[in-house]
Amino acid sequence: MIEEGKVTIFVTHGPSTPERCATPFYMASTALAMDCEAEMIFQIDGALLLKKGIAENLVAKEQGKKVIDFMREAKEAGVVLHVCSAALQLHDMTPDDLIEECDDVVGAAYMIDAALNSHMVLTY
Repeated sequence: MIEEGKVTIFVTHGPSTPERCATPFYMASTALAMDCEAEMIFQIDGALLLKKGIAENLVAKEQGKKVIDFMREAKEAGVVLHVCSAALQLHDMTPDDLIEECDDVVGAAYMIDAALNSHMVLTY
């Protein structure tokens, strides 16, 4: 096992597939528990998870924990959350539409660099 590493998780699924929306946060939190850096980058419909009012009302399974709770647990553990600038444009969103848990808006060059400098890249 690598003693220190970096995991980058690209999240492309959003509210239309709620069953796919909790696991990426769990995996990022697990990476941190294993002494790795963890960052998540929300692209395509994944960007909608960072829109105010969405994750607060979304559950991965009926009677389950809200996605915002998975997100907040990951943030408390130290996971960094980025959103793709093109995904914001795709959904007619601006940075003002984002929840406070989002750390930054990033572009394509940042995303490629993050992937190239990671020990593991996961995509959901």
